[in-house]
Amino acid sequence: MRVYVPLTLPGLAEAYRTGELGSGPFTAYAVTPTLREWFVSDDIEELEYAALGRAALASLRLLAADPDAVRRRIVVAADVPDGAVTAGPDRGDGSRGPGEVTVAGALPLAKAAAVHADADDAEEDVTAAAGALEAADGGDDDAQFLVDETEDHELLWYATQEIPGLVRLA
Repeated sequence: MRVYVPLTLPGLAEAYRTGELGSGPFTAYAVTPTLREWFVSDDIEELEYAALGRAALASLRLLAADPDAVRRRIVVAADVPDGAVTAGPDRGDGSRGPGEVTVAGALPLAKAAAVHADADDAEEDVTAAAGALEAADGGDDDAQFLVDETEDHELLWYATQEIPGLVRLA
């Protein structure tokens, strides 16, 4: 199963240093039945893009919690055995959204297929969105607009061999 792991640049640097994306259990995103229902599509590429988008939003939340991190969303795509991932139904309290899964054990960075990251020109919008997340969660439409603006920035694709260059930005 392909999972999308939300990180920050410092988180990617730590994964590069330790060789692990996470020691488990940790949250990632994938094409799940709940995501299929939410996105209403049978096209696997569209569904994977939706899972990537959910992970990008989770990365934005990580940035909001770490004011010192470079303001770029980071998502690592990795392949894991199906049995290493559990997806639960949305509990109705917003604690598990569409596509959210739990990776049970350690995930070696060597299992990464690619890294997706914001370009330099996204930093201003990502900074504004990270600062607006709490208000957006509270129902503020203007703040939600700022969060939604980040979706206008496509995450760039990086080969795993390019990780050393990315972590130098951290």
